[in-house]
Amino acid sequence: MAHRALVTGGAGFIGSHIADALLARGFHVVILDDLSSGRRENVPAAAEFVQADVRSAEGARLVREGGFDAVVHQAAQIDVRKSVADPVHDASINILGALNLLEAVRGAAKRPRFVFASTGGAIYGDFVTPPNVEEFSKDPDSPYGIAKLAVEHYLAYYGRIHGIEGAVLRYANVYGPRQDPHGEAGVVAIFCNRLLDGKPLTVFGDGRQTRDYVHVKDVAAANVAIATATTPPAGRLDGRAMNVGTGVETDVLTLADTLRRVSGRDATIEFAPARPGEQARSAVSIEKIRRVLGWEPRRSLDVGLKETFEYFASRRAAP
Repeated sequence: MAHRALVTGGAGFIGSHIADALLARGFHVVILDDLSSGRRENVPAAAEFVQADVRSAEGARLVREGGFDAVVHQAAQIDVRKSVADPVHDASINILGALNLLEAVRGAAKRPRFVFASTGGAIYGDFVTPPNVEEFSKDPDSPYGIAKLAVEHYLAYYGRIHGIEGAVLRYANVYGPRQDPHGEAGVVAIFCNRLLDGKPLTVFGDGRQTRDYVHVKDVAAANVAIATATTPPAGRLDGRAMNVGTGVETDVLTLADTLRRVSGRDATIEFAPARPGEQARSAVSIEKIRRVLGWEPRRSLDVGLKETFEYFASRRAAP
C-alpha cells in the first residue's frame, strides 16, 4: 500500500513541486489549499485536491482522519511586508493555522510526521554573520519571521510533550518554475518577466545586499528526504531544524548579470531607494542537512536561472 502524504499549500510554488516529488516516489498525495494564492493549474493530475483553509475544521478533520504518513506544511502568508502591515492577519494564518493542524495530528489515530517550512533568512535577522548556522541566535525583524520561529517552538513542544514526530526545514531564498513575484526571492520571477518585456531591472539600494538562492526542485528533494527519513531530527528547537540552501551569498547585481547572460537578453539597471528594514546579508550553512540526510543542492545558479527563465518564456509562447 502506498504511503500517504498531505501537502498543505500544494497548489503554490514550492508546495506543488513537493507534491510532484512525492508522487514520483510512489506516495499517494493529497493537497490542501484554499487557492488564496495558489493556482489550481499547479496541482498535479495524480494528486487528490481538497480546497480548504488550514485554519478550518475541514482542514483539521482531513489531517485527523486522513491516515497520512507525513504532513508537509507549506501553506503560509509569505509576504514579509504584508506581515509588517498586518501582523494579526499574518499570525492568524502562520501561527493559528499551524496549531490547528498540530492539534489534529495530536488527535489522529495514526500520527503523521509533521514537516514544517520555516525561513532561513528572516528567522536569524541581521545580527549574525552568514552563513547562518542552525544554532545561531534568533532575532527576527518581522512578524513573518516571529511567526515562523513561534511555530518552531510549538513543534518542539508537541514533540516533547505529545510525542509528535516533527522536523523543520529553514529555507533560504527559493526560486524556480511556477514562482510568483512575491517576497524577497520573487526578484528572480520579476527579473525574468522584465527581461521578456524588454524593461529595465529595478535594483533597490546599491544592489550589494545578498541572498542564498536555492532551486525549488532541490527544496522539494529535501522535503522528500525528511518525509521518508528513518529517524527525523529531534530534541529542542534547533535539534529539529535544518537549513536548506546553498551556503553561497549572491548579491542582486550579480543575480541580474547572471540572468541577463543565461537568457541572452539585455536590459539596463535602474536604481531605486533602499527599502527600510531590508536585510543586508543572508545565506545559510547546509552542513547539518548534508550530514543528517545526505542532501545537497544539485543545480548551480546558472543552470537554475536558465531553467527558470525558459519556463517564463514558454508561458509567454503558449497559446
